[in-house]
Amino acid sequence: MDYVKLGRTGLEVSRICLGCMTFGLPNRGPHPWTLDESKSRPIIKRALDLGINFLDTANVYSDGTSEEIVGRVIRDLVPRRDLVIATKVHGRMHQGPNGAGLSRRAILEEIDNSLRRLGTDFVDLYQIHRFDPTVPLAETLEALHDVVKAGKVRYIGASSMYAWQFAKALYTSRLNGWTEFVSMQNHLNLLNREEEREMLPLCIDQGIAILPWSPLARGRLAREPDETTERQDTDQFGKTLYDLASESDRQIVARVGELAKARGVPRAQVALAWLLQKNGVTAPIIGASKPDHLEDAVAALSLNLTAEEIAKLEAPYVPHRIVGFQ
Repeated sequence: MDYVKLGRTGLEVSRICLGCMTFGLPNRGPHPWTLDESKSRPIIKRALDLGINFLDTANVYSDGTSEEIVGRVIRDLVPRRDLVIATKVHGRMHQGPNGAGLSRRAILEEIDNSLRRLGTDFVDLYQIHRFDPTVPLAETLEALHDVVKAGKVRYIGASSMYAWQFAKALYTSRLNGWTEFVSMQNHLNLLNREEEREMLPLCIDQGIAILPWSPLARGRLAREPDETTERQDTDQFGKTLYDLASESDRQIVARVGELAKARGVPRAQVALAWLLQKNGVTAPIIGASKPDHLEDAVAALSLNLTAEEIAKLEAPYVPHRIVGFQ
């Protein structure tokens, strides 16, 4: 396993991050394809055995049960000091007013709930899951600063927003002497490269860690174009992300397959190798439902694509509508 600093911080993270949305009770929340604790445990253990020390979840995943499962499993397997745990806040956690969003009340309430579910005294990286235009930005940023100063959070990060919104947040925190975002978790893969236009250059300029989510385009880059899975068939959010430029996407998927065959490796390794070689990328977030998914991800660290291979993979790409900010 390779380890790198999280942006300009001193924190070291594995170059593969285990995404924990896959773990949770299937009857809680909108994801019927999630894995309960008995099925999640061997995958988390395999990740740790492979040297992955970076785990990412969110309060909203499976109505909090993702955090609960992750918390119980890691307590049985490894000392807390050996892990970098990330979670997120923004999604709706209860009905009625104040049940979601990034108000001061929501942040102070939800960090305590996440700590309880994870069974830990602190979170290494606390991220806003989306931008909340209904709350003054300064209110959100000061509340995040306060949870850091209270010792409940070590670093703060953000996810999926426009570059101007992220730049405004960095400027506002700097202006007030508040804790600044150190990472951006954004939508980036071979089928959606819109973040290359503004967000990636901003992050590289400011020393912000880049943590791409959906690195395999919800599995579309890891299989034949017409092949589907239970998750793809039932993933309503995923359906909003892809199939919007289907012909160019099919060409890219085909080229991933061709290169994988030529190199004698699974498709997932090719798609992840492309992402890992992207300037500024710190650690793709891998959502694994089988242990071999993690083995492919780790193997991708050693797969060096040539400039010609990268150009061939990228050539069919056409501009896509901005998606994933909802």
